[in-house]
Amino acid sequence: MNDVSGGGMPAGARARLIGAGYAAQGLGYAAVVTALPAFKDRQGIDDTFVSVVLLLVVVAAAGGSVLADRIAARWGSRYALASGLFVVGAALAGTTFWSPNAVFALIFLGYGIGLGAVDASLSMQGVLVQARLGRSVMSRLFAAYTAAAIAAALLMSASIETGAGAAVAVAVAALFAVLVGLVGWRSFEPGRTQRSSVVHAETGHSVRPVVLVCGMLVFTAFLVDSAVSTWSSVYLQDSLTAAASVAPLGYAAYQGAVLVSRLAADHVMPRAGRLILALGALAVCGVGCGLVVALPAIGAAITGFAIAGIGVGVLVPLAFSAAGEAARESSDEVIAKVNLFNYGGALLGAVLLGALSEPVGLRWAFLIPVIAVIATLPLARRLRHLAAYEPVPRPAV
Repeated sequence: MNDVSGGGMPAGARARLIGAGYAAQGLGYAAVVTALPAFKDRQGIDDTFVSVVLLLVVVAAAGGSVLADRIAARWGSRYALASGLFVVGAALAGTTFWSPNAVFALIFLGYGIGLGAVDASLSMQGVLVQARLGRSVMSRLFAAYTAAAIAAALLMSASIETGAGAAVAVAVAALFAVLVGLVGWRSFEPGRTQRSSVVHAETGHSVRPVVLVCGMLVFTAFLVDSAVSTWSSVYLQDSLTAAASVAPLGYAAYQGAVLVSRLAADHVMPRAGRLILALGALAVCGVGCGLVVALPAIGAAITGFAIAGIGVGVLVPLAFSAAGEAARESSDEVIAKVNLFNYGGALLGAVLLGALSEPVGLRWAFLIPVIAVIATLPLARRLRHLAAYEPVPRPAV
């Protein structure tokens, strides 16, 4: 297949640029969540206020995803992605200085809109460039997100330790997002994704079971991810009295485990099988969060967050891969529907844990991901039936 994409840029170079978009997304999000303790101190806010702000971010992100879909349909997803990166960069910059709490909440509302737009359009861009290349590159794109998130957590730790402050790390993430948006405005993949029916025309099968099973795997994975990403630094610093420079390391350990498991999962899948791997990943998520609850110590908590990361790193690509293979004829729209489940998981993981932090404490609030894992295990067993689903393959384009 020709390795040159529309506009004359080699598809490989364009894939790396889209990877930079994933990195900008990961860098910005990780900078925000690891800066939450500093934001709380500077703004004089508590966990309840943080929960409300995070709720605004999740709701706004869902709206941003819808907005990106409409921009992409009219002008192309590259403009949705570049615009989203500009909004993210501006919002991140707005968090680097004190503002009245109402304004602070509005800044996060804007960040959520940009985040959702970037989230949706990155998937569109990844699918387009992958089709152009004729080989899978999505795992490496996700790895760019994870690697950048780790870098952000370490940068936050170093910024605090050296006395530069959390604002420096957030400002770096803001600048990077804007730079990638500027380069990508004309250089992201110019094509457009194709839309399709959610019911296979020739087989007549409904894809609702695919959406439900794979969607719930995504829901649970993002619930765990949001719980750890949002509250690990706060839990380590506020509940376990870890030093401010140590608090971001729980998130760094988590993202490190996510990265390793993502790199290894493709090699394990053919040997273990999708069902065994999914059940094992869910169990690992539960064990990791359970360790945080069982042993209220800094080392145990960081270890538990890392163990949970192993499971999350496997579950997310596994769920989208299973959805795409089980509904090849309408994979674009099915994967889009499955992706919506991530907002529900992110909402519960971020907001519910914060709401429970005052009455029961964050330590016990980490039982929420454990309960979600236990509830999802029986449903995950239905992956066995999805594997036997044989839709009509799409014709080559």
